[in-house]
Amino acid sequence: MIALRPMALLALLGAPLQCPSRASPAMTREDRPDDALWSLSERFGHDGNEAARRATLRYLIERYPTSRFSERAALALDGAVPVDAVQ
Repeated sequence: MIALRPMALLALLGAPLQCPSRASPAMTREDRPDDALWSLSERFGHDGNEAARRATLRYLIERYPTSRFSERAALALDGAVPVDAVQ
């Protein structure tokens, strides 16, 4: 029992080092709604469903106008570039 106490103390002291910290936004792997809509529009484009692709892009622009994909979606809708060519 006595030998267990130092081990427990070490485990408690090491716990804060093991706790996760907040990841920077650039490192997140979680899709936001605008990310998902952009990916969905790309999928529709690859599947040849142009009507669904365009509707998804319009929805993305309308619902998330400040999204990093909003300008890309507008360019894709204008036909200036295909969805998968807009980076």
